[in-house]
Amino acid sequence: MRSLIIGGAGFIGSHLADQLVLRGPVTLYDNLSVGKPAFVAGHLEAGRATLVEGDTLDYDKLRATVAGHDVVFHLAANPEARWGLERTRLDLEQGTIATYNVLEAMRTTGVSQIVFSSSGTMYGDTAEPCAEMDLGHLPISLYGASKWAGEALISAFVECFGLSAWIYRFGNVVGPRGTHGAALDFLKKLREHKTHLDVLGDGRQAKPYLHVTDCAAGILHGFDTQRPGATAAERLRVFNLAPPDFTSVKKIAELCVAASPYPQAEIRYGGGDRGWPGDVPQSRIKPDKLAAAGFRVRYSSDEAVGMAVDALAGEVFPAT
Repeated sequence: MRSLIIGGAGFIGSHLADQLVLRGPVTLYDNLSVGKPAFVAGHLEAGRATLVEGDTLDYDKLRATVAGHDVVFHLAANPEARWGLERTRLDLEQGTIATYNVLEAMRTTGVSQIVFSSSGTMYGDTAEPCAEMDLGHLPISLYGASKWAGEALISAFVECFGLSAWIYRFGNVVGPRGTHGAALDFLKKLREHKTHLDVLGDGRQAKPYLHVTDCAAGILHGFDTQRPGATAAERLRVFNLAPPDFTSVKKIAELCVAASPYPQAEIRYGGGDRGWPGDVPQSRIKPDKLAAAGFRVRYSSDEAVGMAVDALAGEVFPAT
């Protein structure tokens, strides 16, 4: 299988590459804004993967790279939702326009299969557990809006041009090689300040956290078992990919302090029910559809966070 991973040198992309190189040649397309060649160095040195440095907004380069592949795994996006508050075009460009460019490159080169990383932010500001069709609340962040638009574009290309698509709405993905997220942010703050950790919100924000190895395994399980049919409805598959439980920001902060060289650091909460405008303070995702297809995550949300904190602490504080 000839696989192309857009965002392939990034956090999730590099872990997915670990699995896809076992199936055939892999091309990694990444602008290296947050992705790192070191994440995939072993595959590059062994000749199992090729890295193309390029941006999804460079349509000509993207199209030339897409050609000749069997499937495109589109994982590239703005990696940090808060960045959209400072640059409001970021999610439009790196989310919506980038996804259109990927789809158009596929259409014009005859590549018919796309796997897309969406997000639980699709479900908006609701604490109720959400299944795939529970879309009564619109997204409240620019990041979430770009994922909504990306899913809509994919649905249209499936209907109009015969593509097949697998869409995964992730929980908060955590683990080694992480490039963003609460745990990494907290550990970096502790490295800088040592005596205290400032946390946005009141600490009661809680979401499902998905270990990155479960994320890669779930993506491939759905791709392998839910093959496209003849109709558009049978060529568009949408799955939630998350554990059924959740973890609070307070617990993540406490784990980070304990894993750091500064276990006596004071945790200081900023107050309020959310971290920033557009943040969803309480998120719950139902993974039942993918479970019915035979997949269940290995790690609970708390287990995933604990493992991620330990791994990231080793990266942030390598001498300890």
